[in-house]
Amino acid sequence: MEDKLQITFLGTGTSQGVPVIACQCAVCLSTNSKDKRLRSSIMIGVGDKNIVVDTGPDFRQQMLRENVQHLEAILFTHGHKDHVAGMDDIRAFNYAAKADMPVYANEETEVALKREFYYVFSGDNYPGIPKVLLNRVDLTPFELFGKTIIPIGVMHYKMPVTAYRIDDFTYITDANFISPAEKEKIKGTEVLVVNALRLTPHISHFTLAEALALIEEINPKKAYLTHVSHLLGKHDEVSKLLPPNVEVAYDGLTFTLS
Repeated sequence: MEDKLQITFLGTGTSQGVPVIACQCAVCLSTNSKDKRLRSSIMIGVGDKNIVVDTGPDFRQQMLRENVQHLEAILFTHGHKDHVAGMDDIRAFNYAAKADMPVYANEETEVALKREFYYVFSGDNYPGIPKVLLNRVDLTPFELFGKTIIPIGVMHYKMPVTAYRIDDFTYITDANFISPAEKEKIKGTEVLVVNALRLTPHISHFTLAEALALIEEINPKKAYLTHVSHLLGKHDEVSKLLPPNVEVAYDGLTFTLS
């Protein structure tokens, strides 16, 4: 029997998170837990294996909140700080499993990881540093824990970002352009997650209207909006504007995809 995917939204916020430091807007002052957003990341459970997509600055907090006891691999979308800053905290999983952590990243992200975490890759083998097995990702599918991982090339302004499809689940963060050829990889997806930063245009992220247009084009059974800023509005108010098959994701949201 094929393993189902267990999806957990570890964080659904933008680079500043929500609330934003020193902001007094209605969203940042909201008492609704769904308006509290850590930096964007998801965890995908495949059988008894856990895969995390991106280790942002809140990675440690997210692992503790979800009581994650083991982690078998990390997929990186790109090298911006809000998606890689927490990688140092994989040390705990190295220690628990007594194994190096497989990490998957495109060439640009590899450069960023080696710059930000120079001590991991220096060869000095200093005691206590994270132990990683770095795997280069291009746009060619690869196998992981019995699943075919399909990398999808999207653009974050001028920066190549890797989205990922596993079975009928596709996760796209930090994008504002997807070529027709790469969209073909997404079609047929049952569940689509896509970034929707705010209502007004942005140089490197989809707006709500742009995200909804992509969802309409792909026509998944279900879609979730992530990488949401305080400028999009309150969770409950934005939810009223959405088609029946679209939801604003929130931190801690979990579902199973067969």
